[in-house]
Amino acid sequence: MAEARETRRAARWLAAHAALERRRLVLAVVAGMLATLATLGQLLLLARFVGALLVEKAPLASLVPLVLAMLALVAVRSLALFAQERLGVAASLALRHRVRAELLDHLARLGPAGLAARHTGALASQLVEQVEALDGYVARYRPQLLLALLQPLAVLALVAWLDWLAALFLLLSAPLIPLFMALVGMGAERLNREQFAAVARLSGHFIDRVRAVATLQLFGRTREATAEVHAAADNYRRRSLRTLRLAFLSSAVLEFFASVAIAVVAIYVGFGLLGYITYGPSPQLTLASGLAVLLLAPEFFQPLRLLSQHYHDRAAALGAADGLVALLDEKPDALRGSAEAAPPAPAGRLVVLEGACVDYPGRGRVLGPLDLALAPGEVVAVTAPSGGGKSTLLALLAGFLGPAEGRRRTAPGLRFAWMDQRPLLVQGSLADNLRLAAPRADDVRLVAALERAGLGELLTRLSEGLATPIGERGAGLSGGQAQRLALARVFLSDAPLVLLDEPTASLDADSEAAVVAALRRLAEEGRCLVIATHHPALMALGDRRLDLDPPRGGTA
Repeated sequence: MAEARETRRAARWLAAHAALERRRLVLAVVAGMLATLATLGQLLLLARFVGALLVEKAPLASLVPLVLAMLALVAVRSLALFAQERLGVAASLALRHRVRAELLDHLARLGPAGLAARHTGALASQLVEQVEALDGYVARYRPQLLLALLQPLAVLALVAWLDWLAALFLLLSAPLIPLFMALVGMGAERLNREQFAAVARLSGHFIDRVRAVATLQLFGRTREATAEVHAAADNYRRRSLRTLRLAFLSSAVLEFFASVAIAVVAIYVGFGLLGYITYGPSPQLTLASGLAVLLLAPEFFQPLRLLSQHYHDRAAALGAADGLVALLDEKPDALRGSAEAAPPAPAGRLVVLEGACVDYPGRGRVLGPLDLALAPGEVVAVTAPSGGGKSTLLALLAGFLGPAEGRRRTAPGLRFAWMDQRPLLVQGSLADNLRLAAPRADDVRLVAALERAGLGELLTRLSEGLATPIGERGAGLSGGQAQRLALARVFLSDAPLVLLDEPTASLDADSEAAVVAALRRLAEEGRCLVIATHHPALMALGDRRLDLDPPRGGTA
C-alpha cells in the first residue's frame, strides 16, 4: 500500500510538471496527427496506384499525379515527424531544467545540516541521472499517450469506411496490447526504482573509495576495495540486465499479438478477394480496397507499439520520480526546529537569540537555552569542551539550524561569511576557489586577500600565480595552506557577520599570529566576528567570551 501510494504521488508530481509544458506537448500531438493523416493518404494512394496499374491496366502517364501526390505526402510526413520530435525534446529540456532548479533550490533550503546525512555521490546521481531519466517520459511518452488514442481511431474510421468487418477484427484485438502494457509496466516500475537506488549506492560507494585511496594504500587494502567496487558494479549490471530482459520480453509479446491480428485481417482480405467469404461487405472487396485495408492494419497497431516502447520511459521516470519526490519531501525545518516566523532584530543588532535551544533527533538537546545579541564590530570567542555545541551555535547563527525552542531574530537581509573546520576547496585554480566568495573580484583583490591570510609568500613562489591549479579538497596544498586559502575567501567577502570554526587549527605560531592580526582588522572594519576556538590567541582577540555549557546554554 505504501509503495503504491508513493508511486501515485510520483505520478502526480510528474504530471504536474508536464502540465506546465502543455502548449509544446499539444503542438507535438498535432504534428503527430498530421504525420498520421499524411501516412494514411499515402497508403490509400499507393493502393489506388497498384489497383489502377494491375486491374484497370491504366497507362503509366496517367498515374504520374498519384506518384507526385505520394511524394508530397512523404515530405509532409517527414516534416511533421521532425516537428513532433523537436517539440517533445524542447518540452523535455524545459521540464528537466525546471526540475533541476527546483532540486537545487531545495538543497539550498535544506542547508548543510539538512544534508549532513546524505551522501554527495547519491545526491549527484539524483541531480544528473534521475533527472535525465525524465526525458523519455516528456519527450516521447506524454505525446504518444494521446496519439495512441487518436491515431488508431483515425485508422479505424478509414478501415471501417472501406470494410467494416475488417475494422471489427482490429477493434477486437486492440485491448490485448494495453492489457499487457499495464501488466509489464507494474514490474518495470519496481525494477526501475531498484535500479536508481542501486545507481545511487554505487555512486556513493565509488566516490568513498576514490576519496580514501591514500588511506587504503597506507593500510594495504586496495585489493579488497577494488573487489568491493567490482562486486557493486556487477550487482548494478545484473539489475540492468533484468530491466532489459523485461523490456525485450514485453516487446516480443506485444509484437506477437499485433502480428496475429494483422494476419487475421490478411486472411480475411485474401479469402474475401477469392470469394470464399460472402458475408457483409466482403463481396464488394476489390484489389485496391483490400490492399488499402491490408496496408492500414499495421498502422492501426503502430501507435500502440510505440506507446509500449515508451511505456518503459514512463516506468523509468516513475522510478526516478520516487527518489526525487522523497528528497523534495524532506522539510528544511526537519533539523531546524520551529519554523515560526520571528520579528527582525532590533536596530544595531545583527542576530539576537532569545532562549534558543537546539535538539538533534536521537541526541536530545545539544545547545541552550541561550540568550545572545551580536552587534557590528564586536568579536565573540566561543569556547566549550569537544562536542559542547560550538559548531552547532555557529550553524544556528547562520540559519542552517533553527531553534527548537526560543527565537532567532536577524537584521533584514543579513549576509554572513562562513569558514568551517573542514573548508571546501574545489578542483580548479587558486583564483577559481577565491572567486567562490566574490565572483567579480579582480586579481588585485585576490592577491590582497591571500596576503591577509598569510599566503603572500607562497603566491610569490608559484610560477603560475593565481592560475596555479589545485585538486579537489585542496590537493597540492598543505593542511595549513588549505585553511588559509579558505580564510582568504572570508577576507574577500563584505558580509557584516563572520562565523569562524577553529580558523587557526592547522597553522603554526607565526601563521596564527598573522591570521589573528588580519581578523582584528576585519573587526576594525565594523564586522562582527564569532569565533569557535580552543586557542588562547583567538580567545584574547575576543571582546567577550561565551563559554557554552551544553545542558543549560552558556554565559558571556
